[in-house]
Amino acid sequence: MLNPRIDFEILEGIYKNKEVVIFRMDSAKKIPVKFDGVEYIRVGEYKHPLKDFPEKEKSLWRILNEIVFEEGTALDRCDSDTVLDLLNYPGYFDLMKLKLPKNSKAILEKLGEEHLIVKKGKKFLITNLGAILFANDLNKFPKLSRKKVRVIFYTGNSRTGAMREREHKEGYAILFKGLIQYILDQLPANEIIKTALREEVFIYPPIAIRELLANVLIHQDFFEEGTSPMVEFFDDRVEFTNPGEPLIDTNRFIDHAPISRNDKLARFMRRVKICEEAGTGIDKVIEAVEIFQLPAPEFIRDKKFVKVILYGHREFKDMTREDKIRACWQHCVLKYVSKKFMTNTTLRERFNLKGKNDYVQVSKIIRACIEKGYIKQDESRRYIPIWA
Repeated sequence: MLNPRIDFEILEGIYKNKEVVIFRMDSAKKIPVKFDGVEYIRVGEYKHPLKDFPEKEKSLWRILNEIVFEEGTALDRCDSDTVLDLLNYPGYFDLMKLKLPKNSKAILEKLGEEHLIVKKGKKFLITNLGAILFANDLNKFPKLSRKKVRVIFYTGNSRTGAMREREHKEGYAILFKGLIQYILDQLPANEIIKTALREEVFIYPPIAIRELLANVLIHQDFFEEGTSPMVEFFDDRVEFTNPGEPLIDTNRFIDHAPISRNDKLARFMRRVKICEEAGTGIDKVIEAVEIFQLPAPEFIRDKKFVKVILYGHREFKDMTREDKIRACWQHCVLKYVSKKFMTNTTLRERFNLKGKNDYVQVSKIIRACIEKGYIKQDESRRYIPIWA
């Protein structure tokens, strides 16, 4: 009956020779919790529908809007040994290219400077930022255990085929490099011959895998309960899914200025070269896809998640009409943000079309893209995005 769902923890013990049972539950995050579709608030000794008290509702929303995930508590009342056991502190110093201090006091001070931990008297609090970046095992942090990265490989093109799955329990900063290598090792590759030497070429651009994985981790909504970042591999495609609605229109992923709901996480990942905040990650994906001459990626928006689908190779004749229009749109935007312009010739090159009659086919795709309202012609008859 609760929406969004919240976690309950039942604690039992003895206090002054009496049995005590405590129900511990998380406070609301982002939005008030509804019971059977109604938000309630306690006023005095009674509970009332929140809508009956507009000033209290306004005050509550102001508080909820100020909640920052990274500053939240992952684990409280930890002693120094527990902190050093739960967090991969050597990994932090390695990523930052700093010499590992010889004593624990200096290590803890540095982790505190980064707000990965907070000193509270003789104890420490591990922040969500510290845990999600450097946890040795996210299972040790109850509120974050569902944020482990899931990588699933299916046999065939649907989820009904046999699968093998691996959940990666480490914090994202520690995990990232090894996870990319793990994924690339699992991917099939085509063997080609260059100057009498055999060479393996990935069927998907490694940079596209890297950028999309970074996006899944960094731009997820950590307040979305019960879901985790996920990468699924099928015979004909790869799907990247992260919890939460996107902050911008999916059609503007290529060109829009960067917006991150997790600023501190994004900033740290940029410092250690895992991501960039310049907003060009998706541009690199589209560019790499064009070089590999794959179908255009698809960006899907939902109330609960964002999904990016990276398709495997298909000949032009095997692409759907939607595939071709999407490729035309993305190609036009990519050219525009590069201070160039799409033409019939550049789009034919993007599709690897070299026949004499291909001009007409591509003209039809451009016309369909205009009719869909994705692109237009400017005063000089050059093709530009509809928003330009």
